[in-house]
Order: sequence, then C-alpha cells, then structure tokens
Amino acid sequence: MGQSTFRGGAHPYEGKELTMDYPVVKLEPGQELVFPMSQHIGAPATPIVSVGDTVKIGQTLGEAGGFVSVSGEVKAVEPRVLSSGAKETCVVVANDGEDETIEGFGIERDYTTLSKEEIRDIIRDAGIVGMGGAGFPTHVKLSPKNEEDIDYVIINGAECEPYLTSDYRAMIERTEDLIAGLKIMLSLFDNAQGIIAIENNKSEAIAKLQYLTENDANISVKSLKTKYPQGAERQVIYVATKRKINSGMLPADVGCIVDNVQTVLAVYDAVCKRKPCISRIMTLTGDAMEQPANYEVRLGMSHAEVLEKAGGLHDEAEKIISGGPMMGMAMYDLNTPVVKTSSSILALSADEAALQEPTNCIHCGRCAKVCPSRLVPQMMIQAIKRNDLEQFEKLNGMECYECGTCTYVCPAKIRLTQKFKQARRDVMDKRKK
Repeated sequence: MGQSTFRGGAHPYEGKELTMDYPVVKLEPGQELVFPMSQHIGAPATPIVSVGDTVKIGQTLGEAGGFVSVSGEVKAVEPRVLSSGAKETCVVVANDGEDETIEGFGIERDYTTLSKEEIRDIIRDAGIVGMGGAGFPTHVKLSPKNEEDIDYVIINGAECEPYLTSDYRAMIERTEDLIAGLKIMLSLFDNAQGIIAIENNKSEAIAKLQYLTENDANISVKSLKTKYPQGAERQVIYVATKRKINSGMLPADVGCIVDNVQTVLAVYDAVCKRKPCISRIMTLTGDAMEQPANYEVRLGMSHAEVLEKAGGLHDEAEKIISGGPMMGMAMYDLNTPVVKTSSSILALSADEAALQEPTNCIHCGRCAKVCPSRLVPQMMIQAIKRNDLEQFEKLNGMECYECGTCTYVCPAKIRLTQKFKQARRDVMDKRKK
C-alpha cells in the first residue's frame, strides 16, 4: 500500500522510540481528584453535586456531562487553575479508595439492538469529546444536518506529534475494541465507509488492523507518509479522500467525520460497556523523565501526582510541556488536573528555544515551503508587526491552525506561531465586537 501525504510539512525528531514499545500501565488515583466543569468546546457544565455528597464512579457531577472517576466525598465546589492557566469551576472529591460504581457500570450491551438516536444519546450522556486535543463534543460531530451525505468515517491514528505514543499503544492493545467503535459510528450513517488512517512509522498497528479488517469491505486501513502535521484534521481528510476543507468549513461539509483513536475507544466503552469517559492514556516522556512510558490515568488526578507515580524525573527539567513539542503548552504549575484532552507530559532537560534569541528575517522562504495550509508566514508576520489585522486576514491568516511547522524551520528563530495565535485571537475578538 502506498503512503499518502500532502504538500509542505516537516520532519522533526520523532522521539517515539522512548515509549512506543512499552505496554500501557494503569496508575491508581491518590487522595484528592479535581474535576473541571469545562473539558470541552462550549459552555461549561453546571455542578449538580454539593459539598458533603457521597459519589460513585460513573456518577454525573454536572449537567452537560461531567463524571467522577473515583468514589468518595465531595469536599469542595470551587474555582481551580487548569494547565492552560485559566480558572474554571471544579468539583473536588476525596477518594475513599473503595472504587464503588454506579448501578449498571461495566455491563455489556449489544449496540446492534439500539437505534441511532439511542446511540447518540449514550455518547452525549457519557460526556465524550475529541480526545486528540480539540475537545469538540462527539455527539454533536456525529449528528450532522444531513447524515445521508456522510461518505467517510475516519479514525485519525496518525499521531504525528513528536514523542506521543498513547494512540499507538491504544491501537496495539485494544485493536478489536477500536474496530468495534468504528462500526458503532458507521451504524449512524447508512452510506459511509470507514477509514483508519495511520502514519507508516506505526507498522505494527497497521499490520494488526489490516489483518483484522481484511474481510470487511466497509473498512480500509490507509498508510500515511510520516510527516508533521500529517495528523491535522485537514491533512487527514485530504490524504484519505482528496477532499479539502478550510477554516470556514466542517469535515461534514465534505462528507467526512473524523475522530481520534481514544475518542473512538471512549465511544465503544460508553455504548458497549456502559462506561462514561473517566480515564485516558497519557504519554510521559522526554529525556528528563525517569520512566518514559504510557499510562492509563483517571481524569481528575493532578499532573504532579501522575508524574510522581510514574517515577518522576531523573534530571532537572528545563521545560515541562502539556502535550507535544510542536503544539503543546509549557506548564508552570503541575498541580493541575488531568482532563479529557490531556495527552502527555513532556519533560526536557534543555529548552533549546530559550537558548536562541530571534534575529531578523532573512527572507529564505522556508516557512512558506513547509506550511501545510499554503500560507506565506513571512508576509503575515510583517502585517502583524504593522498591527495590520486587515492585511493579516487578506493573507488568509485565519487559515493558520497553529501547527508550529513554520517556527520549527525558521533559521532566524522568529516566534511565528506564537504571533499568529495572538493575531487570530485578536481578529476573532474584533469580529465578536
């Protein structure tokens, strides 16, 4: 099978060899867990529990989907700081260590006996969101206006972000469940075919999925060329179907539904196992990490606790990142809760970016050559320096999805992505006004 790809992109150091060959290890939660009421795009959930309430695993904590991952007592409902630096209302639960579950939790269910609306309601009530980082509510994505126009349901197994291997391990260790999750989603669309898109640096996952789907005419496994940002939604859709979308479109506008590996597994768990979204796999990695590996982590555990239980650091870390090196965010406080979109803790012994001060643009054009959206970052940054947001928009600056490729290749070390991110926010604020 040939490898599909797109124009542009880059080849940063992968770093996946640190963790990709180690099976997922479960981490047990500690004494206190914190559950933010906002773990998705959209309005935050409203807490429906009070201080002193006793809660069980799988119990709803807030309207619009928030679930407790331990049993215990509600100690507080108060604002807490998240990894993003924002403050959100959180439910704080003291873990009693009993792991008592709600009635029916974990009981198997045959999805073929359910209607489409029943499946969508289960996914909504389970609080499932895009776990690749976007946090878009999955039941909304699976409820397009014209479901008969959906031609493809795509599992995004590219995992192109350097160092991260949590999706890879999930594909290796829960292959049958992943395929079952895809079949559940395909059952919602009468005319759709399933595609599992994976970069070719994950040959074991490709082989295993191909073997298990070889007799299924409705599911294909597509091998993608290893290149960053191959896993971006626009790129996955293009390489899998040759269809194009822009910032003003949704995948459904071109007949596609795209979901991350762990999102599809969460759908399977909710529909077939009656388990809401209460945990996820995280990659803990980097040259400063004592035991780089993938861990199944209960939502609500603090990053500091996860790091400690995973063995901590063997060296002083210059930078700790939530997520990967290209699109992740530097963490200034590890005492923040793990949420549905928490993919990784990356600990690096040296912060190379901090060691290199930006210099003047040398007009080499490398940024334009690698941009997957075919933008001209060199001209966009000049418009930003002039505070000319109108020109930034004319240069299609809003089509930037902040992948970081331009910053990565820039020999002048100009913080292009950081500037574009702020400019896009300024444009959106201006539009709202």
